[in-house]
Amino acid sequence: MLRRLVTAALLSPLAVMLSACAGGLPAGSSIAVAGDYEAKLAAWDAARRPYEAAAAAYWDAVSDKRRIRNAKRRSNETILLDDYVLEHPPVYSGPPRPVDPNAPPGPRPGEAPPIPVIADFLRHAKAQFGFVPDQPASELDFKRAYARVALASGLTREQIVGVYAFETGGNGTYDTQAGVSPKRATAISPAVGYNQMLSTNSVSMLAEHADIVLAALRRKEQTLQGEARRAMARKIEAVKRMIAYAKSVPGKWSEYDKLAKQTAGGMGIHAIVLDIDIGPVVQTQKLLNSVLFARMKGYRAPLTAPELELMNLTGDSTGLDMVTMPVEFRTQVPTSNFFQRNGYERNPVARRTGVVGKLIADIDGQMQRGAQAAGSKELAAAAN
Repeated sequence: MLRRLVTAALLSPLAVMLSACAGGLPAGSSIAVAGDYEAKLAAWDAARRPYEAAAAAYWDAVSDKRRIRNAKRRSNETILLDDYVLEHPPVYSGPPRPVDPNAPPGPRPGEAPPIPVIADFLRHAKAQFGFVPDQPASELDFKRAYARVALASGLTREQIVGVYAFETGGNGTYDTQAGVSPKRATAISPAVGYNQMLSTNSVSMLAEHADIVLAALRRKEQTLQGEARRAMARKIEAVKRMIAYAKSVPGKWSEYDKLAKQTAGGMGIHAIVLDIDIGPVVQTQKLLNSVLFARMKGYRAPLTAPELELMNLTGDSTGLDMVTMPVEFRTQVPTSNFFQRNGYERNPVARRTGVVGKLIADIDGQMQRGAQAAGSKELAAAAN
C-alpha cells in the first residue's frame, strides 16, 4: 500500500514550460528576471508537491510502525519483521528552489540561522552567568581527567576510546566542534568535545544531573586552598546560576532544545563542556545514561562500543531498538525506521548506510580506524 501511494505521488506530471524572458523583453530586464523566477518557482513547486505527498505518506507509515513496536514492547510481544517499514524513503530529484531576486537579505526560506561556535558559547557564558571555563593546560590533562571520571563511573576502556574514535576520528580535542577546522570557521552542528555533545545535552545535564555536577565541583573544592579555592567557590556559584536557568523550563527535550538554541543563556551553558572539572563529568554522564537506560529496559548484556555509540548517535530508545533487533532483520530494515524525518535528512551516516546492519558495521569500522590515530592511543593510555 505504501509503495503504491509513494509511486502515484511521484509520477504526477512535472512538466512546466520555462521561459527566460517575457514578451520578447531583454533577458536582463527586471520583468524578464521576475518572469524567469516565477517559471522556475512553478517548476520547483510542480516537482516538490508530489515528492512532499510521497514523503508524508512514507513518514506517517514509519510513525505508525513505531507505535506498533512500542505497544508490543509494553505487552512483551515479539516484534516481527512486518513491524518495520521495509522500503527506503523517497528521494527528491527535481530542481532546487530558485532564489527570489527581490527577497530581502537574510536566510532563504527553509534555511537555518548560522550555528554558534565556541567563541559564542564562551561569550554568552561570561555575559549571562559570569562563567569562564577552566580550560586545560594541555590536551593530555583533559584526557586524563575524562578517563578518570569515565572509568570511575563504570564505563569501560573500550567504550571510552571507541566513542571518542568514532565521534572525532581519533584526533579530536576537548574543544573540537563539528565542522570547524583550521580551514573552515563555520560549524555544521553545536556538537562539542570527545563525545560531540549537543548544546541541548548540556542544558539537560544541568537540569537533570545538577547534583552530580555540583558534587564533583565540591569534592575538588575540598582539595584546594587560598585563591584556587576561592576561584572554585565562584565557579560553583556561576554554575548554580546556570542550573537555575536550565531548570526554568519544563523538563522536556523540546524545551531544553529551545533554550539551548534560541537564548543567549542556553548557548552560554554549552561552555561547561570545555571546563576541565565539568566537561568530563557531563560527557561521562551522557554515555552512562545510555548504559543505565539499557539496563532499565531489561538489556543485561554489556554494551559494546559500537552499540553504545549507536545509542549516543540516535538517542537511547532508538538506539536500543536497533541493538535488540534480531541479527537476521538487520540486513533488511532501513535505518529510516529509527528517525524522525528531519533527523534522518540531517544524518548522512544513516542515509549512506541504508540498513541497520550496514550502520552498525560502519560505526564499528570507523571506530577501528579511528582507534589507530594518535589521539585515540593517547586516550587509551590515559584509561589504563
